Amino acid sequence: MSTDKNNKVVVVGAGLMGTGIAHGFVSAGFHTVLVDTSAQSLSNARTAIENILKAGVSLGKVSAQQADASMARLSTAGDLGEAAIGANWLVETVSEQLAIKKSIVAQAAPLMAPDAIIATNTSALSVTEIAATIDSADRVIGMHFFNPVHKMKLVELVRGLATSDETVARTRDLCDALGKTSIIVNESPGLTTSRMSAMLGNEAMYMLQEGIASAEDIDTALRMGFNHPMGPLELGDLTGWDTRLSVLRYLHQTLGEKFRPCPLIIKMVAAGRLGRKTGHGVYRYEDNKAVPGSGLRASAL
Repeated sequence: MSTDKNNKVVVVGAGLMGTGIAHGFVSAGFHTVLVDTSAQSLSNARTAIENILKAGVSLGKVSAQQADASMARLSTAGDLGEAAIGANWLVETVSEQLAIKKSIVAQAAPLMAPDAIIATNTSALSVTEIAATIDSADRVIGMHFFNPVHKMKLVELVRGLATSDETVARTRDLCDALGKTSIIVNESPGLTTSRMSAMLGNEAMYMLQEGIASAEDIDTALRMGFNHPMGPLELGDLTGWDTRLSVLRYLHQTLGEKFRPCPLIIKMVAAGRLGRKTGHGVYRYEDNKAVPGSGLRASAL
């Protein structure tokens, strides 16, 4: 059950989650290769990781020397085939599309170390289906991180049908090394957190669509009434409504009518109002910060 920090870790996907996961690994002492076909995404990810580390230095959480050492452990690549050679761990965090995830696993598995573990950061898709792409399905596990990764301590470890006890134990040790708290979930659509969050966000959007309250007041109700760090509409903007819609459609297909996506979500995605990443979702954003008073109201629908 080795979590030797000389092991090679590959993180596939340089989006928001991949960036955070790569930061977590290099900060914990692991040599990490971040892979993406977009050179711009890799450049943005490197800058973002540097900024997180700089913020840590300014807050006294890490030393400048530790921050420099973390960046030295990070490398980037545009070719998964080259990056995966001899790797001991792989975490894929690409878009929530089963075919893409299966393709990554199928390409990487034959090139990695014989006892390598492959983790998928999916929030709703089937680990069993992803694992079935390769012969050694026992070495595939779900490893669901939360955004922002450098602040959120939870990781859901998801057992597929073939995931071995050894794979679970080794991955739990890895979470410990990353300073994360892990929980074990038997594969089920939406796991625990995504299933609850999808329903909460969907219901909040129905309430907004029906004019029950403004976006700001719906979010304030959850923050102040239930001590949630973010309201469900704020969280949807952060996650991206396209991602939320994909998850809801999958849950609707597998778990039934209670997860039917709110028409307002479908309308917003069609309009390109995906959230923070496009500068406009339920709220408008400038420099990634919400503009006061910009939340949707019934009259704006």
